[in-house]
Amino acid sequence: MSTPTAPAHPAQPPTLSAEAGGQMTHRQILQALSGLLLAMFAAMVSSTIVNTALPPIVSDLGGSQTGYTWVVVGTLLAMTATTPVWGKLADLFNQKILTQTALSIFALGSLIAGFSTSMEMLISARVIQGLGIGGLTALVQVVIASMVPPRERGRYAGYMGSVFAVATVSGPLVGGLVVDTLGWRWCFWVSLPFAVAAWFLLQRTLNLPPRPRKQVTIDYVGSLLIMAGVSLLLVWVSLAGNQFAWTSTTSYVLIAAALAVIGFSVWYEAYVAVDPVIPLRLFRDRTTALATAASITVGIAMFGSGVYLSQYFQLARGMSPTKAGLMTICMVAGTLVAGIVSGKLISDTGRWKRYLVGGSLLVIVGLGLLGTIDRESSLVQVGLFMAVLGVGVGAIQQNLVLAVQNNTAAADMGSASSLVAFFRSIGGSAGVAALGAVLAHQVSDSVTAGLDKLGLEIAGSGNSSSVPNLSELPAPIRLIFENAYGDAIATIFALTVPFAFFSFFCILFIKEVPLRRTVQRADEIEKVTQR
Repeated sequence: MSTPTAPAHPAQPPTLSAEAGGQMTHRQILQALSGLLLAMFAAMVSSTIVNTALPPIVSDLGGSQTGYTWVVVGTLLAMTATTPVWGKLADLFNQKILTQTALSIFALGSLIAGFSTSMEMLISARVIQGLGIGGLTALVQVVIASMVPPRERGRYAGYMGSVFAVATVSGPLVGGLVVDTLGWRWCFWVSLPFAVAAWFLLQRTLNLPPRPRKQVTIDYVGSLLIMAGVSLLLVWVSLAGNQFAWTSTTSYVLIAAALAVIGFSVWYEAYVAVDPVIPLRLFRDRTTALATAASITVGIAMFGSGVYLSQYFQLARGMSPTKAGLMTICMVAGTLVAGIVSGKLISDTGRWKRYLVGGSLLVIVGLGLLGTIDRESSLVQVGLFMAVLGVGVGAIQQNLVLAVQNNTAAADMGSASSLVAFFRSIGGSAGVAALGAVLAHQVSDSVTAGLDKLGLEIAGSGNSSSVPNLSELPAPIRLIFENAYGDAIATIFALTVPFAFFSFFCILFIKEVPLRRTVQRADEIEKVTQR
């Protein structure tokens, strides 16, 4: 049974002006934002700390390049698969309680990760972290949309960008220092005080208006189908080319299973689900459809650059975790400046598309330039390339969400906001997984060829699939690994350029709609939800 469509023009729903007392003051919004921003900081800093610490962590636990990739992919997979579920729950239940629940799940995963004694235990703990991060990723955007009208939202998106930048800057630096002084386990525990503080701040400061009472129908089947389909797809992307060949029977079975489950989930959401997790009618809006597609490349650029640039500096340039963390400042500074400046200009002018177009062009340029580096590239040059990519990402990551929210009715705000985060996470998860498989394969081939030239052979195929501890290798062999990682990491950046062009063309065809100056009344939400 299909569901009737929402109103034809959801971009201009009934609103309540600030003069009528329906909107929060700037002071009230900042107070409510304090706990939200601290929660996002805790989640973001945990990821950036781990990126820097991954080489010594995986080396200590005896992991391989596949294990290295899955420490990241495990979190991204859980975050990706559950983001639309959290977004839909935000349309149905108390958003404050949901945010605190997500924060608690994240804290539990962080605690377990610090006690890990094997790669399997660490990856499992990272999956738990991902469940919480998926909730925070969706819910923070939804709560802000509930408090701030679109025209003013760019201003507060600047605060979000600042938190992202501070977490990204401090994470690698703190991660490097923690690994070098306290040990890698504290990289997971250091975020716990921030998570606890954020929970109590949310309890004290976040007071949202009551939501209209309505009958709640939770789409359990749709949620499970979406998570299963995405999980099968990401498992195939991450393992193909390493654990089995891309053209093997196992690969074909995983592809067929993933497509079948995803196809069935689309049919179920369209014709069976009473209140679907992802309302497919949202894609009838051109802005929503194109913005969600464009966000895929943003995910690849955001997550892939953090993971593999860290490997580049440590494994191709022989830097310590602390020094590798310092090198990320170039990209983070670009992200910080672009996020704050574009947000302020959007709030002042109400125009947003120009920043998305410009940002997507810079992402193409930045990824292309990083595709030319090797182990001998000038660090100044590499830093400049990272800054270009950072400016591009900063100009589009929050503003894509803003464009979608501006065209969405309040009743669907959670689902629509989570769509952008969902596809961004898919891009990040699939990108990191696929690029990790390519990296492992190319490094293995390069190391094997290099050892053959020296007339050497190391047990286990030269440990070509393992993440090496460079300080323990003889100079000639260390040079082979450094060259292998330098060339391979440049290759995977070059491979992402076509996806960046795809994102650019999606953004180019988005129709710019003037930003609303008001938010919807709670009592109008129920009218929009009637199908």
